[in-house]
Amino acid sequence: MISRSVVVEADGGSRGNPGPAAYGAVLKDADTGEVIAEDGSTIGRATNNVAEYSGLIAGLRLAVEHAPGASVEVRMDSKLVVEQMSGRWKIKHPDMQPLAAEAKQLAPAGTTYTWVPRARNSHADRLANEALDGLRSGVTVAGAVASGREVLDEDSLIEEIESPEAAAAGDAPASIQSQARGWSAGTGAPTTLVLVRHGVTAHTKEKRFSGGLASANPGLSEEGRAQVRATAEWLQPLGERVAAVVASPVRRTRESAEIVAEVLGRPLEEEPGFAEMEFGTWDGLTFAEVAEQDQAGLDAWLGSLDVAAGGGESFRTVQERVLTGLDRVLDRHAGRAVVVVSHVTPIKTLVAHAVDAPLDAVFRMELTPASVTVLSFFPAQQGEDGEEGGRRGSMRLFNALPPGSGLVADLGRW
Repeated sequence: MISRSVVVEADGGSRGNPGPAAYGAVLKDADTGEVIAEDGSTIGRATNNVAEYSGLIAGLRLAVEHAPGASVEVRMDSKLVVEQMSGRWKIKHPDMQPLAAEAKQLAPAGTTYTWVPRARNSHADRLANEALDGLRSGVTVAGAVASGREVLDEDSLIEEIESPEAAAAGDAPASIQSQARGWSAGTGAPTTLVLVRHGVTAHTKEKRFSGGLASANPGLSEEGRAQVRATAEWLQPLGERVAAVVASPVRRTRESAEIVAEVLGRPLEEEPGFAEMEFGTWDGLTFAEVAEQDQAGLDAWLGSLDVAAGGGESFRTVQERVLTGLDRVLDRHAGRAVVVVSHVTPIKTLVAHAVDAPLDAVFRMELTPASVTVLSFFPAQQGEDGEEGGRRGSMRLFNALPPGSGLVADLGRW
């Protein structure tokens, strides 16, 4: 049932002014006080005032999305924002003016603004601090259950990609949950990779080996372009939260990434570390053709991590290259979300790395063309011995497809 009257509670803050910043926003039914939705997210480096306005905007978005047509009262402990949005104080600072304009555009006619003491805004304040601590990021809708199933609608996708959960959530023992919260708390915002496999090519349809930069490099088919566009449009609501679209430089991924970047309106970058495995002399051949020409080589390669396919690359060689590329992307886009358009082997390698699985786990995963997999990586922290620990990964979503794709992906899940 849609509420006829709602309350938005919002807050924001930075650790340092400016410094790492985040906001919290809560949407409640005005009559019952029940939470409808909440959002706690980081915004990079900003001032307290920018963070507070960002919280206001996030709260108004929640109202638009989850209580369309309802009357809105905004409650904040920021006297500045309340007075400026009420029209009693002028907005002189250039950083505030576009934020205030955006908030006014989102606010329904008749929206009122009420100043409340900080103690009465503790829910929004807690969300902002949890975001800064890396314990959450994004929208949570009341009643939504993290079931571990494939996401099949746009709202669920956005919730999945924007709402972190403890790495040991669910039925895991409390000690494991505490350990998961321990390594993520205080380490800062995670960097989230929204991994998209490229669309189909003629080689994909014919089940031919199709490698990286040294391959024949077939381009997307018309079907492949349609697949990628459908996925990009599914991701479109994330556009403003995405720092960049990062592509493997291989032709089919570059073409896929160009479609995604166009739809999301984000800049396009290349990362050679995310190119597909090189298959050497097998490139362009089917399994049957390789078996006919090089049965011994195929037998040695199947199930092996160290044998190079057709004289190209082994899985371990690809792993080293992919993880080097991952480090570059995490350093370049720390604390942000990026869409990475890549291939089967690099994506499965990243998944195995994120969940700390052995590399041979790649033999037990399947990825559909144009599917979405989401991984988050928390920053390294100092260990008890003073040495810096490695980045901790978390898988949030696996092999998901937009609604109406006509394809069935494996069940899995940011």
